[in-house]
Amino acid sequence: MDFIVKYWVQELFALVIAAVTWVWKTGDARKRENMIIKEGMLALLHDRLFKACSFYISQGWCSIEGRQNLECLFKPYSDLGGDGTAESLYHKCMELPISLEEKGDRDHNEQKEER
Repeated sequence: MDFIVKYWVQELFALVIAAVTWVWKTGDARKRENMIIKEGMLALLHDRLFKACSFYISQGWCSIEGRQNLECLFKPYSDLGGDGTAESLYHKCMELPISLEEKGDRDHNEQKEER
């Protein structure tokens, strides 16, 4: 009986330690994988925001649908901890006129003010 208690308890303890170690390593690997996925998603959102904002800024106006698209990109970007680069472009786009006609009106008014 002492033999069973002595050696089986050791084996059981070794199995428990092995199981805890496996769970720990698996959790650590998942945590690293999730971090890499988060960084990749942040990079993709940044790229899409940068390209879309650059397009709208060069165009000089941004439609309502374009604004909604930018908002859909910016919210998760911001929630994931995105930096200020895309944020400043986003805010510039939100200040753009909504239509080409509105852009023309703004340009016309600015020319009047300069005179």
